[in-house]
Amino acid sequence: MSGAAKPVGHVPVLCDEMLAYMAPRAGGVYLDGTFGGGGYAAALLSAAPCTVWAIDRDPEALARGAALARPGLHMIEGSFGDMTALLAARGVGALDGVVLDLGVSSFQIDDPERGFSFRADGPLDMRMGRSGPTAADLVNRLSEAELADILYRYGEERRSRAIARRIVAARLEGPITTTAALARLIRSVVRMDASGIHPATRSFQALRIRVNDELGEVTRGLTQAAALLRPGGRLVVVSFHSLEDRIVKQFMAERAGRAPGPSRHDPAGLGVTAAPEFRLLTRRAVRPGTAETTANARAASAKLRAIERLKEAA
Repeated sequence: MSGAAKPVGHVPVLCDEMLAYMAPRAGGVYLDGTFGGGGYAAALLSAAPCTVWAIDRDPEALARGAALARPGLHMIEGSFGDMTALLAARGVGALDGVVLDLGVSSFQIDDPERGFSFRADGPLDMRMGRSGPTAADLVNRLSEAELADILYRYGEERRSRAIARRIVAARLEGPITTTAALARLIRSVVRMDASGIHPATRSFQALRIRVNDELGEVTRGLTQAAALLRPGGRLVVVSFHSLEDRIVKQFMAERAGRAPGPSRHDPAGLGVTAAPEFRLLTRRAVRPGTAETTANARAASAKLRAIERLKEAA
C-alpha cells in the first residue's frame, strides 16, 4: 500500500487503487460499508486525518475493529444496505466518500465453522451475520424447483435441476448439515470441467448469495450511498463476480447519464431527461495487476468501479 499502514492480518484487494479514486482529504467523513478485515478503513485513516464510519453485520468483524481501534474510526453493527438509518441514528447525514468491498470476506471463507467453503468440512451455515436461515435450512426445506431456481439464478449453474433433484433425494435419508456432505452430492452430479473450477463452486456461491440477500443488499447500498454523498463525494465499489458487477456497472452508468436511452418509438423517450448528478471516474472496470494476483489468487476476479457526485448539475 502506498503510504498506508497495513491493516491487522489483512491486505485488501485493489487498496492503492481505492485510495487513488477515493482521494481522502483532511477533515473528510467516509464510510467503509463492508469492514471485514479493516483494510480499507485503515488505509483511509492512514492517508488523511479523517473520520471513518465502518459497518459490518459480522460480530467477529466488529471484534477485529476493536483490535484496530484508532482515532477517527467508529464501528457500527448492521448491514450496509441500512446505512442511511444506521448513520442517521448517530447524527451523520452526509458523507465525502463510501467504499464497498462486496461479497464474503477472506476471514469468513477461511473459517470452517462459518460454512462458506467446501475446502474444509464445517456446518452448512453461510450467514455473514448471526441471524436468519442458514444454508442448511434452505437445502433441507425448500422444494426441488426452489432450489434449482436459486442455483441457476445466483450461481449460473447449468446443472441446477439435476443438483436440486439429487439434494432432495439425499435428504430423504437424513438432513444435509455439513459443507463436505453437500459438496459430495454436487460432485456426484457435476464433473470437473476444463476450467478447473471445483464442481461445487457455483452452487455454494448461489446459496451464500441467497442466504445473505447479497444482491438486494448491493442495490439498497448503492442507492443509499449515492444519496448520502456530498457534492464532490465519491463512491468506490469492488466486486468479485459478474452478478454484483452487473448491478454496480448499470447503477453507475445510469447515475452518470451513460445508460442507453429509450427507443425513439418509446413514449418514455419524449419526456425531459434529468441532468446527471454524477460522473464516472472509471470508464471500464479497474482490475488488479499481475503482482497482486500472483500474491493473492482471490484478487483475480476483482473489479473496481467509481463515480463522483458533481459539484453542480451538468
